Amino acid sequence: MTKRWASLVIACLATLLLSLDLTVLHLALPRLVGDLGAGATQLLWIGDVYGFALAGLLVTMGNLGDRIGRKRLLLIGAVAFGAASAVTAYAPTPELLIAARALLGVAGATIMPSTLSIIRNVFTDARERTTAIGIWSGMSAAGFAVGPVVGGLLLDHFWWGSVFLINLPIMALVFVGGLLVLPESRNPDAGRIDLLSVALSFAGVVAVIYAVKEAAHTGVEHVDVPVAGVLGVVCLAWFAGRQSRLAEPLIDMRLFRRRAFTASIGTNLLAIFTMMAMSLIFAWYFQLVLGWSPLQAGLAGLPGGLSGAIGGILASRLIGVIGRNGVVALGLLMNAGAFLTYSTLGQDPDYLVILAAMLVGGAGIGFAFTVNNDNVLATVPKERAGAAAAVSETSFELGGALGIAVLGTVLNSAYSSGLRLPAGLPADGPARESIAGAMEVAATLPAEQAAVLVQAARAAFVAGVHVTGLVTAALLVVAAVFALVGLRGVPKVIPEEVLARAHS
Repeated sequence: MTKRWASLVIACLATLLLSLDLTVLHLALPRLVGDLGAGATQLLWIGDVYGFALAGLLVTMGNLGDRIGRKRLLLIGAVAFGAASAVTAYAPTPELLIAARALLGVAGATIMPSTLSIIRNVFTDARERTTAIGIWSGMSAAGFAVGPVVGGLLLDHFWWGSVFLINLPIMALVFVGGLLVLPESRNPDAGRIDLLSVALSFAGVVAVIYAVKEAAHTGVEHVDVPVAGVLGVVCLAWFAGRQSRLAEPLIDMRLFRRRAFTASIGTNLLAIFTMMAMSLIFAWYFQLVLGWSPLQAGLAGLPGGLSGAIGGILASRLIGVIGRNGVVALGLLMNAGAFLTYSTLGQDPDYLVILAAMLVGGAGIGFAFTVNNDNVLATVPKERAGAAAAVSETSFELGGALGIAVLGTVLNSAYSSGLRLPAGLPADGPARESIAGAMEVAATLPAEQAAVLVQAARAAFVAGVHVTGLVTAALLVVAAVFALVGLRGVPKVIPEEVLARAHS
């Protein structure tokens, strides 16, 4: 028993770091302009390439772990992640930094599905497995929230590379601890990996996420956005068709015929979609509307992530009371209520109101993630746990990209249409595009005119937050209904492989 829970500690430590690494760089990006001379395009690639490499290789690495051993792949990934972190921290040029971030993404892709599949194989008791996945989900949510705080603290005292050096001691612990306590597990009947499927899954996922992100940054009128989107869809359609014909597919497409599997993947995607919206809204709101420092903003957003961790741990106890579909639906409705509260925020809010909404919404996300991740892993044989975990993690990455693109576009569109510029400023330009652009323009204006512009920009942004909050709340209510219906009938306790046999 002790070894099982020690294995969970190692898996949680690894996923905590990976989640933290997704957000810790955000505050360091402005420093890269001055220290490395990074241009606007290079900054985008520095921020995005990690996610591209990670998302594109999750399916491949999940399958590789099933074949060569999840412990082995996790240990290889820990060494690679530590080495890539050191290279990233001391990168002398933007180009080398982009390359190092890509290597971090490759290493992250080896670790992420390995942690979940190890949990699936170590915890064979159904109730213990659900509890373990709840704790794992909680650590993932906590890392996401802690990233900006850690980044802010380090950047207050050290250079930008320090946000990557913290990876080294943590990955050393993961490696040594994993070597000592993790049991090895693999699929004994796995065949060879189909290389064309690897290429198609990577190209398809990366092209779709690139198209979504570029559409958010530059709009759909740029030719690379529709080209990338079409390429991604074609590659993914080809990939799906090929999987149904292979004896040893990367993804068994029959899984998507199982209502519990498909509904869990879908609602997880929508949950992270809205979670990224919350992160986006508050990153701008706290700093540009309320005028808080990056560290203050990170600390203000921290309770939401920590309550997500608590929600993940509590979810397993609620399943026995209201069922799996009830827990997921409740979690999504709690988050919908939080976004309804965000739709009432003003320029001088009561932080206690925001805090209460964050705590409720964060716990709700923890409920949904935990139960959905457990559903996904429990509905496949444990020999294929790596591949199933990879599908779940890929939906997480795609949902995050879609959340920023779609809800970011809603926010910016509402801002642009609601902005009333003071006399003497052109109707179009940076101030019209975003509140950050308005602040930059204001810095170049006489004090009186600047004050008018700042006030107008803040009012327009708050109006945009109201619209985005209402849209997001409506999406969450729809997702809750989808979860209530889609997960209906899934047993409260899913014994080892019973559901997989029942739906095969």
